Amino acid sequence: MNITLEQAEKIIAVAKEKSIALDTKMNIAVVDGGANLVAFARMDGAWLGSLDISIKKAKTARFFDMNTGTIGELSQPGQPLYNIEHSNNGLITFPGGVPVKDANGTVIGAVGVSGSTVENDHAVAEAGATSL
Repeated sequence: MNITLEQAEKIIAVAKEKSIALDTKMNIAVVDGGANLVAFARMDGAWLGSLDISIKKAKTARFFDMNTGTIGELSQPGQPLYNIEHSNNGLITFPGGVPVKDANGTVIGAVGVSGSTVENDHAVAEAGATSL
């Protein structure tokens, strides 16, 4: 099963609300089960450089069905996924990408957020991902 446009738009709406609550401006990307972009929003004034990062965070989270921050921990020197960020035409291995699951726990897509601290990026992505 894939995420629908309606679901992706809800994720973006909730993520934007969280971003506003944190007083930050974000780029928010939602991908489907095949890591294809379904929906994207760039809040007014969000960093242009974070646009691509948010999409790559969403794709990374879907490629491996785990939070990008977890992949980051596993990709440090001496860890089992060291240098993985160089695969798949570039991955993002710091927080802000979160898989999206349906009511049964099946991954149906992912959300990626970029534009602030990694803590804020993750909080906004988590809010969106858990909104379904």
